[in-house]
Amino acid sequence: MALPINLSELINGQTVEWERIEFKQGWNPEKIMHTICAFANDLNNWGGGYIIIGIKEKNGKPVLPPCGLNPDQIDAFQKKLIEICHKITPNYFPIAFPVVFREKHILILWVPGGDNRPYKAPVKLRKNSPQVFFVRRFSSTVKAGSEEERQLFQLAAKIPYDDRINHHADLNDLNINLIQSFLKEIGSDLHSSLAQIPFSDLCIRMQIARGPEEYIKPLNVGLLLFNDQPERFFKGAKIEIVEYHDEIGDSFSEKIFTGPINMQLRDALRYLKNNVLKEEVRKIPGQPESVRFFNYPIAAIEEALANAVYHRSYEHLSPIEINIRSDRIEILSFPGPLPPVDNELLKKPVVVARAYRNRRIGDFLKEMQLTEGRSTGIPKIRRAMKKNGSPEPVFETDTDRTYFLTTLMIHPGATVSEQVSEQVSEQVSEQVIRILEFCKTPRKKQEILNHIGLSTVYMNYKRYIFPPVQKGLLSMTHPENPRHSNQRYVTTQLGLKLLKKQNE
Repeated sequence: MALPINLSELINGQTVEWERIEFKQGWNPEKIMHTICAFANDLNNWGGGYIIIGIKEKNGKPVLPPCGLNPDQIDAFQKKLIEICHKITPNYFPIAFPVVFREKHILILWVPGGDNRPYKAPVKLRKNSPQVFFVRRFSSTVKAGSEEERQLFQLAAKIPYDDRINHHADLNDLNINLIQSFLKEIGSDLHSSLAQIPFSDLCIRMQIARGPEEYIKPLNVGLLLFNDQPERFFKGAKIEIVEYHDEIGDSFSEKIFTGPINMQLRDALRYLKNNVLKEEVRKIPGQPESVRFFNYPIAAIEEALANAVYHRSYEHLSPIEINIRSDRIEILSFPGPLPPVDNELLKKPVVVARAYRNRRIGDFLKEMQLTEGRSTGIPKIRRAMKKNGSPEPVFETDTDRTYFLTTLMIHPGATVSEQVSEQVSEQVSEQVIRILEFCKTPRKKQEILNHIGLSTVYMNYKRYIFPPVQKGLLSMTHPENPRHSNQRYVTTQLGLKLLKKQNE
């Protein structure tokens, strides 16, 4: 039986977080039972995990090459697995994959989050041993504490929406061509054996369908990724891009992306790259290197939109909205983040969530390298904006967490429309005109302030130099590092146009 995931990437932690993988050098039924119970409880809605038997671990990472298992013992291990899984209450059975990795036999147990949580397992494999709840705490399997037990009971019968059976769809609503393309893209061994596997078995192995033999139905995650028109089942499963041509909103154009959510994401990103994102190249007098920057960094757009696709609720009827305005891009999804994430937490450099809305969608997107993983999105967006010399991104929600909004401001040196130029020219001060004339040649901030007769205190920089930079009239010679020791300021093309208009 082949894994519906790339084996090498799984073992090396490239597509699944280390917290969701446990390596075992040999067969230890008691500890394996406890870890199966913990992954099945899936306290954080991570999507369960993988137990890899036949590979030694050190500090939670694999020691390669693998030590391997005796192939004659693997059948016995699988029979023993059934026995210990009957001791879990309610019974839970993972999916076992005997595979060969680097010429060694290993056994992989795929343990998706269970439908009937919470699960208990005996503390010891002996008669009358007490049963307790086990959970994953970081990379370890531990007995649940009282607060964790309370959370488990709150999660009882609450299967994440993307992992639920859709009773309004049939198995033939899953497109074999889309499934085949996915398996080929990720390099799964399943791709080479598709012709020998009944379609229903394939869907069950991939955990995109479930149910008794006479009533196998697709899961929502399967319909979102492997159906040509998921909006038939999920009204809000689309991405809308609105480009505003004025500040009031009377003039705008709209583009709507539908289809499998991974294709929506790729198509919307392609549209933004081709029609919205622009690179600026500025030649600085007296400096051999040109200054390059984007109006919006591509990496920030990719991560912000991937986060929206991953973390939104597909029960919600509203689509993902991307509003493109003259000075910013807004990416809006519904509803907002799950507790405890709120506006205060969103201001921190790293936002660590304790629970996830879509435990399966994230795994598929990560397999296709459309997102990196959990709790990495916001820091990555911040890094991309800073590296580009752009203003800080803004992440916000409301008190009831009904929405999540990411705002990316345009780079201060990016070209703006002539209309904005005219608006700025009416409001520009005499001091700004003197600065722009002076900075036709790149100048240090101390030189600029001295030129207009002011001291070099920070307040004067913030009042007289920073606003023209924000408006795109001045640009920095080192935008990637505003505090660069050799930082200079030079008048932009927009600033030169403004000077010309003032002299007319």
